[in-house]
Amino acid sequence: MGNKIPYTGRRDPRFVSVRRGGTLEDSQHLLLAAWAADCAEHVLHYFCSQYSDDDRPRFAIEQARAWSRNEIAMLQAREAAYAAHDAARTASAAAREAARAAGHAAATAHMADHELGAAAYAIRAVRTASPEDTRDEVGWFECQWQREQLPEPIRALVISDEDLRLQKFWSLFQC
Repeated sequence: MGNKIPYTGRRDPRFVSVRRGGTLEDSQHLLLAAWAADCAEHVLHYFCSQYSDDDRPRFAIEQARAWSRNEIAMLQAREAAYAAHDAARTASAAAREAARAAGHAAATAHMADHELGAAAYAIRAVRTASPEDTRDEVGWFECQWQREQLPEPIRALVISDEDLRLQKFWSLFQC
């Protein structure tokens, strides 16, 4: 899955490949990308219902899945992530959040810790699409749904990441 490049940054080493000095195994990284794609796809309809002619977020999710199956290079997934984020810039409300979720799903191929971006923006999409008095409830249900989709080999890793980055992600992972 690429050349060995020593890791010297500040990222959580649990989300840095063992080849770069972290502790993340390739199999875990692939599962993180597939799970992030599941989270983004679950809310993609918010984008597609408003922007049916724009396939950039859908393509980003497809690329995240293709990368998780070792069918494409990381650079291809990363380019799709950029495109989905570009789509988010022109969208509004829940559609914008869904496009951001798709962008983070594809970006997980490049940096594994983008997995929570996909999950958080998916929760934001369902909250934004809901009446104000039900936003907490629907966000909680989306968070629960996401946790139910977590493969066992990455479950503890993702949930601990949610706990560590709770404030960064708007306290959305309290489910």
